[in-house]
Amino acid sequence: MRNAVVIKGNKYGMTVILDPEVSFDELIRAVERKFRETARFWGSAQMTLTLEGRILTAKEELQIINTITESSDIEILCLIDSDAKRIERCEKALNEKLMELSSATGQFYKGTLRSGDVLESEAGIVIIGDVEKGARVTAKGNVIILGSLHGTVNAGAAGNINAVVVAFEMAPDQVKISDMNFQKAKSGKVLGRGPMMILVESGRICSEPIKKNFFSSLNFI
Repeated sequence: MRNAVVIKGNKYGMTVILDPEVSFDELIRAVERKFRETARFWGSAQMTLTLEGRILTAKEELQIINTITESSDIEILCLIDSDAKRIERCEKALNEKLMELSSATGQFYKGTLRSGDVLESEAGIVIIGDVEKGARVTAKGNVIILGSLHGTVNAGAAGNINAVVVAFEMAPDQVKISDMNFQKAKSGKVLGRGPMMILVESGRICSEPIKKNFFSSLNFI
C-alpha cells in the first residue's frame, strides 16, 4: 500500500514527506489519519515542522499545520522552509540584521564555542551556534543559544533570577541562574524534545518547552 504521508523525526522536531501525486484533499485526509494513528507516540509536544515532497501554497501549508494540531497533541512552533533559494535569501537578511544589532549592542555572538572557550556578557547574549562541552558562557541577562548547549551557562550572573537560558537542544553540563543550580538532569542528557528553556519559577529552577510567543516577547537588553 502506498504511503501518502511519511513522518521522520529529527533533532529539533519532525519532517513530513508528502506524496506529490495524490490530490490535496486526499493528502489532507492522509495527514489526519496518520497523525491520529501516531498521536500516542508523539504525545504532547512542541516542535518544528518541515514539509517535503511537493510544492505547497501558504494556504495549503497552513491547512496541513491545522490538520496536524487538530489530529494530535502536537503544537507546531514554526515551519522550517526547505526551499534552498528562499532559505539563502532569508539567512542573508537575518545575518545582516544580526550584524547590525551586534555592532549596536555587542549582544550577539556568531560561531560555535568549543572546549576551553569562555564568553562573558554585561547584558543578555544570543549565540548563533553551539556551546560544546567544556565551553562556558556567563551573562548578566538571558542566554539564548540558537543551537545546542552541552557546556556550562550562568545566566543572571549579577543576581537576576528573572533571566532564562534557552537552547534548540538542551543537554547542558551545568546551568545556573543567579546563584541557583539546575540539578534535574544528568550532565549531557538531552532535556525534552525540541527547543527548551531553563528558568526560575515559584522559587525553584526548572525546565520547560519554549512557548510560541517567547522570542517575540523577550527583551534581551
